[in-house]
Amino acid sequence: MGMDCESVSKIFSIGNRAAFNEEANQVFRFQLDHNPVYQQWCKLMGIAHVDMLPIEQVPFLPISFFKTHKVVATLFEPQAIFESSGTTQGINSKHFVKDIGLYRSSFIQAFGLFYGDIKDWCIIGLLPSYLERKGSSLIMMVDELIKLSGHAMSGFYLNEHGKLYNTLQALEAQEQQVLLIGVTFGLLDFAEAHTMQLKHTIVMETGGMKGRRREMTRAEVHGILQQQLGVGHIHSEYGMTELLSQAYSTGNGRFFCPPWMKVLVRDEEDPLVVRESGRGILNVIDLANRYSCSFIATEDVGIVYEDGSFEVHGRVDNSDIRGCSLLVI
Repeated sequence: MGMDCESVSKIFSIGNRAAFNEEANQVFRFQLDHNPVYQQWCKLMGIAHVDMLPIEQVPFLPISFFKTHKVVATLFEPQAIFESSGTTQGINSKHFVKDIGLYRSSFIQAFGLFYGDIKDWCIIGLLPSYLERKGSSLIMMVDELIKLSGHAMSGFYLNEHGKLYNTLQALEAQEQQVLLIGVTFGLLDFAEAHTMQLKHTIVMETGGMKGRRREMTRAEVHGILQQQLGVGHIHSEYGMTELLSQAYSTGNGRFFCPPWMKVLVRDEEDPLVVRESGRGILNVIDLANRYSCSFIATEDVGIVYEDGSFEVHGRVDNSDIRGCSLLVI
């Protein structure tokens, strides 16, 4: 069963649960046939060739396989290889991307769904640790959003806090809608150096302390940023090297997925028990991961609500510290 461009882009017009489930089953069968690593995992789980499965019963591949195996569906020359920041002594995850256009479509359409027309925004990236290395999917996304915004003051800042402060003041004076997207420790460093009253700026954290500062709860981090920067809510992005889609929170750490992504929850005692809502460890279905694996068992502990939104409460014990770590609540 082949997957042409038209059938791949079809995921972005999914409008309801039935359409999602149908597409998820199609992708499952495709990956079962064309992804050797996933095929082997499914066999170990006692599942060979099947026509239809409820999405809770589809096997979810442990996310750690992206560190130890080449997780690809079909043979191809990758247009990009995304690599996790990981830790200095750890092994990084690698995501081999067949079609970078699929990733672009995913983040551009998701941005539009949550935040409207990109051309209405000035995009500022405060992502020092990510800028210092290659292969970051987050940098590619923010770089593309900066370009698409077309605003003269959109851009990346490394550690130029004074310059960033002046830029934000100038944009506030123009009443320009701004998205300041930053790695958590970078935003905290900036907020501690400069107190502001941002009325036209959304502050979005992407997680990540990476050993730069002590681990803090999400509530602590958001409290400091709200107080220092004068904003009512802190937005958050939930994304990772192994996914081509992102979920967003517009405050209070509750994330919502775009229509082609879904988060389920697996039992901490029995990982084969998967539910659509409840507490446990998060499983992600990302239909944009057509040419890697769309069914991923993460190491993030959290809660999934009945409306499909979710919170992240930390990581499973003993799993390594992720570069794009989300904070413990």
